[in-house]
Amino acid sequence: MDSLDAIILGIIQGFTEFLPVSSSGHLEIGKAILGDNSIPEDSLLFTVVLHFATALSTIVVFRKDIWELISGLLKFKWNEETQFSVKIIISMIPAVIIGLLFEEQLEAFFGGSIAFVGAMLLVTALLLWLADRSKKTGKKVSNSNAFIIGISQAIAMLPGISRSGATISTSVLLGNDKSKAARFSFLMVVPLIFGKIAKDMVGGELFSESINYTSLGLGFIAAFISGLIACTWMIKLVRQSKLTYFSIYCVIVGLTAIAVSFYI
Repeated sequence: MDSLDAIILGIIQGFTEFLPVSSSGHLEIGKAILGDNSIPEDSLLFTVVLHFATALSTIVVFRKDIWELISGLLKFKWNEETQFSVKIIISMIPAVIIGLLFEEQLEAFFGGSIAFVGAMLLVTALLLWLADRSKKTGKKVSNSNAFIIGISQAIAMLPGISRSGATISTSVLLGNDKSKAARFSFLMVVPLIFGKIAKDMVGGELFSESINYTSLGLGFIAAFISGLIACTWMIKLVRQSKLTYFSIYCVIVGLTAIAVSFYI
């Protein structure tokens, strides 16, 4: 993968991470169009690094929320911040289990099979369409809700299933407020991304001889900067707009990806 391709993919990641349209799915489609011939492990690593960049941009944008959580935890009381943190931990359990037990199987899906990505985008479209028809409430995410939302996050490890789309849709379908669901969705992924990067560093996956660190670095910077821009003005779009619009978009991109797969 050359530097220009890495920058393009970084920008794609940054602008699609905060919309319910599957950033990993768009990355796989982008890789296929750009002719990326990376082995699955390196392709997945590039995807993880770009997600790490947007996780950092999430921290910058939600710095006040994160600081409030940390401050609340340091009080060592069963306050609202501690309860929210516990829900974040509960939501991580399914993804951690799936990630550890089925890592090799997951890597196989990151090899440029855009027909599969297209099919998963259609699943995302269905979830968004169903969620858009749920009644508006002021309900907060409960502990049991957090675990179910975590299952959706684990399923969203597949390219084409939007993580934010799946988690927000699941939360809304469970009767939770869309704004609260969006905040929970964006914050719940941060520990997982940092955990994945730490695991790869300890296991040596980040130091493979086949990795182009220049491209990896440029992709990271592009994703971080575009993620900052996207997160500041697109989060309101996710919270306030009708999810049906994103559902239609996923249907169009999904069907296009399936059609294009026959010619690549």
